[in-house]
Amino acid sequence: MLDYLVIGAGPAGLQMGRSLGAAGRSYTIMEAGPAPGTFFATYPRHRTLISINKKYNGTDDPELNLRMDWNSLLSDDPELLFTRYSDRYFPSAEDMVRYLADYADGLEIVYGSRAETVTRTSEGFAVTDGHGVTREARRLIVATGVSRENVPNIPGIEHAEQYGEVSVDPADFIDRRVLIIGKGNSAFETADNLVATAAVVHVAGPHSVKMAWRTHYVGHLRAVNNNFLDTYQLKSQNALLDGDIRNIERRDDGTYRVTVAFVRADEVTKDIPYDRVIVCAGFRFDTSVFDDTCRPDLHFSGRFPELTPAYESVNVPGMYFAGTITQSRDFKHGTSGFIHGFRYGARALHRILEERHHDSPWPAREIGADPKAMAQAVLDRVNRSSALWQQFGVIADVIALDGRGGARYLEERPIDLPIETGSHVTITLEYGPDHDQVDPFDVTVGRIRQSDAEKADEGHYLHPVVRHHGPDGQVAVHHVTENLENEWTSPDVHLEPLRAFFARRI
Repeated sequence: MLDYLVIGAGPAGLQMGRSLGAAGRSYTIMEAGPAPGTFFATYPRHRTLISINKKYNGTDDPELNLRMDWNSLLSDDPELLFTRYSDRYFPSAEDMVRYLADYADGLEIVYGSRAETVTRTSEGFAVTDGHGVTREARRLIVATGVSRENVPNIPGIEHAEQYGEVSVDPADFIDRRVLIIGKGNSAFETADNLVATAAVVHVAGPHSVKMAWRTHYVGHLRAVNNNFLDTYQLKSQNALLDGDIRNIERRDDGTYRVTVAFVRADEVTKDIPYDRVIVCAGFRFDTSVFDDTCRPDLHFSGRFPELTPAYESVNVPGMYFAGTITQSRDFKHGTSGFIHGFRYGARALHRILEERHHDSPWPAREIGADPKAMAQAVLDRVNRSSALWQQFGVIADVIALDGRGGARYLEERPIDLPIETGSHVTITLEYGPDHDQVDPFDVTVGRIRQSDAEKADEGHYLHPVVRHHGPDGQVAVHHVTENLENEWTSPDVHLEPLRAFFARRI
């Protein structure tokens, strides 16, 4: 029997396979498609990724470079960096397909093996594929991604075209009136493609558009996809509709009558004619393969599995998750939906599995409980770490204190993962409270001085947050003041206040 079965040879499944293989664990990755990364062979439909690929950062430090490389998976091989596959800041999806094929080389993958049924057994799990072949393992890692397009519950939605199937040729929409349902990147990517040919494009949804540059959630609308907003604001026959789609009626001539209930406009409801209706409402997790013995509970209106801090199903022990389907841990405020976030979640999951099931403790180093040494260790990490940078507020470094003058530094644990020691310190990078309520381009909004350590907790920008969790459960918090270039190196402004905090607490 295998130690692990991994479902899906996308980025997260490949990351897990490389880690499991390096640790000497027996595993098999089941992949429905003929090659790794099948999702990227189709999506995004217009073939431009929104994950940045910045090669030149003024440093040869590989850890710092990963802060600006949103596509590379983690590897000891310096050749397996996505930056070697494309020079484009927003690369082509075809480059991702090539990269994943090379990354997958040597991994234990069975292609053309679509999981049809997942069942709980007395010893673990059994997964039967479309050819009737059943494989068993003690533990299951689901890395399928959000593989189903999200279809809103709207009367008549079956008459609309789906994002994954609609034509991407703008010539097919010449002089047409087009409604796009959804307000995420897939919707705006589709709308941008049509502004030169369609007569009218409306993008509709019940909520206002949220910009990623304001919320810091990269799944919100990215600037690379927002040209459509320019056509709306400058009155070029296009519009955003803030409202609910109540009904879609397909008429005999092939056109549509769509009933919209507006949120902010004076009209209560309005019937609007369209020639084409396209659904671009994002994606969700597919649970159809799980039988009743191991169907995971879902979260966020059924879009993602509900997880423990160990990336394990809350109701199916031994079933773990990796990749974009771990977004229930930071949905709409973190980066687990993208490679640059979930690659660190996958590494943390592997360490959790090693600790729980193979008696392999979390990697740690002794630093001693001297306040200055602790402060310096923290600053050394926040000045380099890519994991803390990318998984802000989700992944934390931990200093475990033994109460006898000893301290162990553990890197990159989920912030809410329990730790046995009573007194410990967590280190994260975080934005300030209500950071998404402040327009970053409004120069009239006041900011704290970067030398003002006493007001560090008022900073909106990303900065280190250090919390001491005492043996009595009380938590004391210290903020290291924000810095424009993210260099927390000042002896007076950064090191000394943190040393003093540790001296008081430890």
